[in-house]
Amino acid sequence: MGERLVVIGADAAGMTAASQVRRRNREFEVIAYEMGNHASYAACGEPYHIAGIIDPIDKLIARTPEQFARAGIDLHLRHEVTAIDLDRRVVEVQDADGETSLEKGFDHLMVSTGARAFVPPMPGRGLDGVHTLRTLGDAAALRSIADAGCGNAVIVGGGYIGLEVAEAFHTKGWAVTIVEGLPAVLPRTLDADLGEQVAEAVRSMGIDVFTGAMVEQIEGTDRVTGISIEGGSLPADVVVLSIGSRPVVELARDAGIPLGETGAIAVDDHQRTGIEGVWSAGDCAEVQHRVTGRPVNMHLATVANKTGRVAGVNITGGDVVFPGAIGTAITRVHDLEIATTGLRSSDAAAAGFDVVDATVSGGTIAHYMPGSEELTIRVTAERGSGRLVGAQIVGGSGAGKRIDVFATAIWDGMMAGALEWVDLAYAPPFAPVWDLIAIAARKAAAAAGA
Repeated sequence: MGERLVVIGADAAGMTAASQVRRRNREFEVIAYEMGNHASYAACGEPYHIAGIIDPIDKLIARTPEQFARAGIDLHLRHEVTAIDLDRRVVEVQDADGETSLEKGFDHLMVSTGARAFVPPMPGRGLDGVHTLRTLGDAAALRSIADAGCGNAVIVGGGYIGLEVAEAFHTKGWAVTIVEGLPAVLPRTLDADLGEQVAEAVRSMGIDVFTGAMVEQIEGTDRVTGISIEGGSLPADVVVLSIGSRPVVELARDAGIPLGETGAIAVDDHQRTGIEGVWSAGDCAEVQHRVTGRPVNMHLATVANKTGRVAGVNITGGDVVFPGAIGTAITRVHDLEIATTGLRSSDAAAAGFDVVDATVSGGTIAHYMPGSEELTIRVTAERGSGRLVGAQIVGGSGAGKRIDVFATAIWDGMMAGALEWVDLAYAPPFAPVWDLIAIAARKAAAAAGA
């Protein structure tokens, strides 16, 4: 038997790394420990299970323990790694079912402990009926509630997951209210005016949206009955806390594995932690932002899978560099599509960039075609050079995936003036002859003085 890799956390990053190691070097012994009930599942699909679009929930499982076993990966569910001893090169493991402890030595250690839902210390957070959405168990519980009958669902937090869970309960016939403490929904994704545009569209669907409304407490005795916000109370039969997530780093920190300035595990572009044989990837680790060059902690499935692959290749002696990330993301609420990539002007200014914005509105397809939807694109470009650094999109069906053009342009350092002339596909059912991408790029170039 060759070297041994121990993986802590068996979801996207961890099991991608494990699979790469087994593919590249069959002599490696690969052991993975996961404290939860499932490994390698598509958390991004969970709101669509709650809505009844994806059934059964097992469709969200990418690979089963049996499939990993056939690949030569020794996966242990319901096993929590409770300590890492870097001097002795062992991990301590607690078996949740047998309530027994064991030690396992390692040559290489992959720390992929992910992230957990953030639950602020508000009164009532422990009441029955208060939920977060992170695991398949969370999704199954919320689906059961959504199916049980209609009532009042309050979603605390207006980010991506909050909007998707709101859509799920609304689809099931519930009266849904989104409560966001900041002045607009998607506050870390969109500029406030575009966030308000989203809020207005969501309200028109029949979902209530309160912004700038801090939750003072969750009401109820044993079970939730409502929430208190400044100026009043909202009834609630279920409350879903969707206030973001935080990297799970306590295990690494206590072992002496260095954390970075974001609070996540510090790694280099090969996913090395700086401690020989210790690697990290996924939601618990930092990555470099490709535009700013600064470390960031992004909780995105795309980043987790890519960084896990990089780690797996390099563990087996490869030399693959993770080239960074720019935070490209997309979601929808019914027919409204929202997408973003790169930096908003406020983010760019905070990073020391001098930038301009250009905003255009139009249709998703030729104006004379039935089914054209309203579309707004905002482009952020560097003043003087016209280098593209960010884009935001809000619009109807067909709007969101336009973000991939901007992501590609930003990734490669393209100038707005060059993007105007890119040979984009045209046919009336798909786009206007001058796609709004090109018009936005032209306007951004002019605003930048490029």
